[in-house]
Amino acid sequence: MLRPKRRIIISGLILITVLLVAGFMRQQYVVPIIMYHSVNPRAEDRLTVSAKTFERQMAFLKRNHYNVLNLQELVNLIKEKKKIPYHAIAITLDDGYKDNYDYAFPILKKYNLPAIIFIIINEVGWSNRLNWNEIKIMDDSGIITFGSHTLDHPYLPDVKSDEELKRQIFDSKKILEEKLGEKVNMFCYPVGGFNARVRQLVIDAGYKAAVALKSTVRYPASDVFSLRRIKISEKDNNLLLFWVKISGFYNIFRKAKYK
Repeated sequence: MLRPKRRIIISGLILITVLLVAGFMRQQYVVPIIMYHSVNPRAEDRLTVSAKTFERQMAFLKRNHYNVLNLQELVNLIKEKKKIPYHAIAITLDDGYKDNYDYAFPILKKYNLPAIIFIIINEVGWSNRLNWNEIKIMDDSGIITFGSHTLDHPYLPDVKSDEELKRQIFDSKKILEEKLGEKVNMFCYPVGGFNARVRQLVIDAGYKAAVALKSTVRYPASDVFSLRRIKISEKDNNLLLFWVKISGFYNIFRKAKYK
């Protein structure tokens, strides 16, 4: 039997440990922004999630009462330092694959879950890419919004010319706004990579936020021009693994990647 004094000391140490761990976890929590590319009946490469897996994941979010936010909503909450809803999450899709219209869009409409698609402007209308009519239909739905993924998808840190960087960042915004008839506020760094120079040009172009995967500089989670995302692949068809990835603590377990 432990003496009363020793029991009190041990209980106190346990309580302090629990509080420290809880505090650490709160500091590490980041609202998950999940990233998809192609959504197709057959997942044949690392950029494709099967339509079946995508629907299971969207049903999981709906069934478990996740607060799926439009990316602009999440950015506003971060910038205004407002309380973010419990189980908040944002959905993004990159490149503008045609199957986003054929498969992802109907599933998102079915579960009434908002998402943003980042478009490579000069690839619009390719056989495996969205065309402007499909983009307009999705934009008018209120479910899908669109952001820029540049004109041609170059790895921006490797672009030496400021003129070319501005063309990719500024002109893609202008064209997308003209086609949609509305402001385009969100930008996606191709291959998720950027540096301080690229980040500043995105700000100068008038975007309100940008999503990434890696950087040559470490920015705080509250920086809306370096929002880290979590890549979702067909390997995440296991809903337990999917749940871990969208827990908000996944960044603790993965090694940050820098160029």
